Amino acid sequence: MYLADISRTCFTLKVSTPLSAPLEVGFDYTRSLGPVLGRFITGLREHRIEGVRGSDGRVHVPPVEYDPVTAEPLTDFVPVAAEGTVLSWSWISVPLEGQPLAHPFAWALIRLDGADTAMLHAVDAGSPEQIHTGMRVKVRWTDEPAGHIRDIAYFVPADAEVPESRPVTEGGPVSIMVTPVHLHYQHSASPEESRYLRGLAEGKLIGQRCPACNKVYIPPRGACPTDGVPTVEEVELPDTGIVTTFCIVNVPFLGQRIQPPYVAAYVLLDGADIAFLHLVLGCEASEVRMGMRVRAAWKPREQWWTSLENIDHFEPTGEPDAPFESYAHHL
Repeated sequence: MYLADISRTCFTLKVSTPLSAPLEVGFDYTRSLGPVLGRFITGLREHRIEGVRGSDGRVHVPPVEYDPVTAEPLTDFVPVAAEGTVLSWSWISVPLEGQPLAHPFAWALIRLDGADTAMLHAVDAGSPEQIHTGMRVKVRWTDEPAGHIRDIAYFVPADAEVPESRPVTEGGPVSIMVTPVHLHYQHSASPEESRYLRGLAEGKLIGQRCPACNKVYIPPRGACPTDGVPTVEEVELPDTGIVTTFCIVNVPFLGQRIQPPYVAAYVLLDGADIAFLHLVLGCEASEVRMGMRVRAAWKPREQWWTSLENIDHFEPTGEPDAPFESYAHHL
């Protein structure tokens, strides 16, 4: 089958505004603490701060698990004070979401009394004129200790009045710490990506061909990564292709919308020279194989927008498998 039989070619000089949209990335970062950090975090829940002494006699706060000098495990815990000295600081006039304070504050390196190293934390100083190197500060404990680094809510000037907060002394040692992570981007697609995404909104799969090697890339890159020349010839590809490689997903995770097991596969569209990742459904996961012929299962037309999500998944066509030699160089 010749490429001309399975694709349509067009040239375009039309310039349109690139697409741009917010991109939200969020997940819970889960850390296993181990015996050293676990004891430190358990202490914070109980309004205690402990460091660990190294072979050179220095007390590290927060504690380190291994000696910076000898690399040996450290187990000599040392209680330190909840007051200390600001060694250096940086003023944050516009706090970001998730930071310790919603109003302007300082990030500071604070060496607690009894420690030899500094810890980074927030200082609620009021204004940049009211914080300085050498300033004495103390811990402001959170109102609801939970066994987390945030049980230290922030630091305040040593002479400031702080409300009473009760420690939590019940419960076993803290072994896991969960920290939500949220990243906010404004993603702007390239002009080539924008035409590809606008094509998806019309139910089209648009790639670009390199004028030097004739390879067809989807999504389009704007330039051939092999030859380094611009790709301006647009190629509309069919929604059929071949499974090149695949993975059977058996492990559940947060936000998963499909019950395992299911298959994530690289699909090489007919006429394309690079595969892209998508779901393969419509058959048992154990039946998916390299060379399987598949077709896109599109969502209802009213759900289409500028996204590859318009294709819900790929499913088997029932045609004979493609011979390995036909896609071996695309693996």
